[in-house]
Amino acid sequence: MIRSISQKDTTEITALLWVIFEDMELSLLNKIPKNKVLEMVGEAMADPTYRYGMNRGIVFEHNGEIAGVSFGYPAIDESVIDEPFKKVLIKNGYAENETLFVDKEAFPKEWYLDSIVVHKKYRGLGIGSILLKEMDHLAINAGYSTIGLNVDIGNPKAKKLYSSIGYKKVGEIVLSGHRYEHLNKPLMNTRMAN
Repeated sequence: MIRSISQKDTTEITALLWVIFEDMELSLLNKIPKNKVLEMVGEAMADPTYRYGMNRGIVFEHNGEIAGVSFGYPAIDESVIDEPFKKVLIKNGYAENETLFVDKEAFPKEWYLDSIVVHKKYRGLGIGSILLKEMDHLAINAGYSTIGLNVDIGNPKAKKLYSSIGYKKVGEIVLSGHRYEHLNKPLMNTRMAN
């Protein structure tokens, strides 16, 4: 079942997000131990403006366990989404200029699908597709007509999935030293179309 995120979910969610952090080879991971990074991300999640703020994400729960999670935000928010994490870093004695993400990811005027991850034991069950559809609805409800995401050039399987549901390449971007294709798709307000 799809539901909103609550404070009790932070440990499970941060463990899922770690998969993304490792895939992106974020430089901060070489400076701060894993448990501390996850603890600080979990703490920052309480701030609604954070990239992984509870109000910016949804989970798919199966048998009381978080099987998948997705986060998104309007591109216009990108200038403030990492400020809560910076505050937590400073509070924990780390340098003010440290951050998990150093590059801008969203394209102008789009709702940006920041992250989607499904727990390894639940992959292949369609949970990712359900989360993607729900993110479309969140974007539409926020007044957006385009949703975008980045897919690693070295991940053709993911690109094939996104292409199959209407995403098209509109550019390329480098994030943490890795090349990504930026894909987006138009959103149709099905509520208005009916």
